[in-house]
Amino acid sequence: MQGSRKIGLPKINGGRYMDPHFQTDDTKVSRKVLEGQLRECFGRVVYSHKTHEKCADILLEKWARIKLAQIGCATISTGGFIVTIFGVDKAGLIIGTIVSTLLLVINAYVKDYDLGEIAQKHKNSACDLWLIRERYLSLITDLVMGERPIESLQRERDVLQTDLHAIYQGAPPTNTNAYHKAQDALKNKEDLTFSDKEIDAFLPTELKRDRKQSDGVQSDGSGRKL
Repeated sequence: MQGSRKIGLPKINGGRYMDPHFQTDDTKVSRKVLEGQLRECFGRVVYSHKTHEKCADILLEKWARIKLAQIGCATISTGGFIVTIFGVDKAGLIIGTIVSTLLLVINAYVKDYDLGEIAQKHKNSACDLWLIRERYLSLITDLVMGERPIESLQRERDVLQTDLHAIYQGAPPTNTNAYHKAQDALKNKEDLTFSDKEIDAFLPTELKRDRKQSDGVQSDGSGRKL
């Protein structure tokens, strides 16, 4: 029986496999094409990350309302409460039966769909996607700075695609409502968008972007700015 062998990758230097991107010319055009692809991937991950966050928020809000409904129905369905409000006549019995049935339906729904667990899965997916988002951002930064060869950038892009596929395979499905909320947060409420002044507020003086302006202000020697 013949041993298995890898197919599709030519060998060089006594058996070492070539880089699949070894034929790429490191030119401005190649880098521009790669940058376009990375920007597109980065944008999709940004939306996926925010959509999973919104899914978690929606499910937790729904879960909280259901819990309140359970408490309310359980309180109303108790015999003492119904007798106090409606008495022991037929109306009280009918209302008690309706509320008890409603509570049974809610409990069955909660048993089949653990909204808290699903929300946590969305949170976990958002956390994983956050890391992918930041890695894409760093990769784009390295590309623009020109400090790495294009083959290295392509290899990291391929790894990111594989990692992202694994995350999507294990992630719960999202919905249109969550996507629209994510779209509103990113476009209108400017989540992930910060002005230089907002960023400077979190940084020490030495790292502030406007430090050059403040350093350039002259003084009259008494400590007062001119």
